[in-house]
Amino acid sequence: MIDLATWNLTIPVGVPATVIDTPLLVGGYQDDYFQSRDGRIFFWAPANGSTTSNSVYPRSELRETYADGTLRNWSYTAATDVLSATARITQVPASGMLAFSQIHSKQGTSPPLMLGYQYVPQTGYGNVVIAFRGHPADADSLKIVLSSKVRLDQDFSYEIHLAKNGTLSIGLVEPGGAVKTWSRSLNKAWASHALYFKAGVYTLDNSGNETNAGAATFSQLKVEHR
Repeated sequence: MIDLATWNLTIPVGVPATVIDTPLLVGGYQDDYFQSRDGRIFFWAPANGSTTSNSVYPRSELRETYADGTLRNWSYTAATDVLSATARITQVPASGMLAFSQIHSKQGTSPPLMLGYQYVPQTGYGNVVIAFRGHPADADSLKIVLSSKVRLDQDFSYEIHLAKNGTLSIGLVEPGGAVKTWSRSLNKAWASHALYFKAGVYTLDNSGNETNAGAATFSQLKVEHR
């Protein structure tokens, strides 16, 4: 069972996109863009959906909160911050790309970390891609392919681990059981930023109609601040 008491939800409806507060989400909220059943949560974000004020792409995505719905933001120097999950990507848009987890910053639109999925038609597999921005002022993020062996509709598990000293580590278990890892240090400039976790579907495409969409299902999702 995934605990929704530490999240709110953004769905691609309204201008700007609508936020479903934590108490409503915990109370059993369901719609076309988000469903929770049988211990799993399902996200769907069509390319023609509405967007948040600082984005050109639609999302059906959770954002970290406290149980009363207050936004939860943290400094990485205060605790070891961990997000662990098991997910499967069930649909990609025409671009082949979506993001499924982030560490974001309240102070800007450029996150230190985004985990994405890039479908590769030539191989029938998808790449799990890390987009890492080591310094808040970096114009572009560093792109790293963590795994090239994840098909659509296959479960994979991953963990995002950010230590108090700024060491960011990503671990991923591929569908076949192979383990992939990556680690890098954040620049200390990130210490002044209020950070938070996000998870779900951020569809990196805004062309076409609702048949062009991103979708994912999570069977495990947990955040810890140790």
